[in-house]
Amino acid sequence: IVREADEPVFHAEWERRAFAITMAAGFLGEWNIDMSRHARELMPPAAYLASSYYEHWLWGLEHLLVEKGLLTREEIEARVAELRRGATR
Repeated sequence: IVREADEPVFHAEWERRAFAITMAAGFLGEWNIDMSRHARELMPPAAYLASSYYEHWLWGLEHLLVEKGLLTREEIEARVAELRRGATR
């Protein structure tokens, strides 16, 4: 691993948001920190190796939200599609 000199905690604004929403969702009390870490570790190996640190966090959060019945996969996918459409405007 090569560390950047003065490496920032977040390289992009979306990473800051991914961290914040993951922390905020944890306060729902539906899972603990160990369950959150475990959820990230459930990511398929090829996807894990092809994605960034905060992409792992988002994947784990989505997994927990669906597993706990707080959101459906369809709700998540619909919101992602909506955000993508807005980004192209």
